[in-house]
Amino acid sequence: QLQLVASGGDLVQPGGSLRLSCAASGRTLGHYAVAWYRQAPGKEREGVACSSASDGGTYYSDSVKDRFTISRDSARKTVSLQMNSLKPEDTAVYYCNIYGPPFYPWGQGTQVTVSS
Repeated sequence: QLQLVASGGDLVQPGGSLRLSCAASGRTLGHYAVAWYRQAPGKEREGVACSSASDGGTYYSDSVKDRFTISRDSARKTVSLQMNSLKPEDTAVYYCNIYGPPFYPWGQGTQVTVSS
């Protein structure tokens, strides 16, 4: 069963940048549409960015468009999320998974905190 693991979260000041990485243990992600999701305290999990497997298309939620960039490495083993101009409202646990539903089991995610 596919298990995607997110990493790279940290504490960053408003206006700063951070790069998250998503990898699947022992497998490539080339055949999957992969998305980044986030869940802030007291809120539902939401999708923020998606990378298509078929046509290379990328899609973003309105809240992160023009600030976040999703990309794949050349070997298609990882999917990254470059986050720029971070805002306090970007604070959340970030997860990666295939574009769904359905989803593979959720990992622990990686904490991103934007605060001065």
